[in-house]
Amino acid sequence: MKIYTKKGDKGTTSLFGGASIGKNSMRIHAYGTVDELNSILGIVLTYSLSDDGKEILEELQNQLFVLGADLATLPSKKTKIDRIGSREIQKLESWIDTLDEQLPALTSFILPGGAPAGATLHQARTVCRRAERHAVALKTDNPISEEVIIYLNRLSDLLFVMARYENKHAGEPETQWKSR
Repeated sequence: MKIYTKKGDKGTTSLFGGASIGKNSMRIHAYGTVDELNSILGIVLTYSLSDDGKEILEELQNQLFVLGADLATLPSKKTKIDRIGSREIQKLESWIDTLDEQLPALTSFILPGGAPAGATLHQARTVCRRAERHAVALKTDNPISEEVIIYLNRLSDLLFVMARYENKHAGEPETQWKSR
């Protein structure tokens, strides 16, 4: 299979199911940002991590491929693909609860940072929020499932908890935000 097809040379790309769409469309922004998020999680996996963190991130990367395919497929197309649903959302919530139980209660805002894994998970959280904003904007004029937006919202929460968890695992203290 060739890497280059030259089909995108004029600023369009093909969705699953064959529909052609401009590379500047909100749909491309949404699933492109999900792809960016997945790449950041790949970077996090190169750092020293807890066993739980490694296991969760590997599963998340697979889920993000499903999410990207979901966003790259028009709901009206008969293309049969896996889609993000309540099972994946419940899994995120379970991970959040499990990890959060092992962390000190938040009493103030914390600044992003810490060990390489924790700091990069904070970055991943912000990219996830951007993907969520793109998905919400896409939903304004295009049909996508409610589960996509719920998933991205919950995923950003998980990434925040994971950043805290990995910083604790690495022995890095959290820096509290101090208001002037």
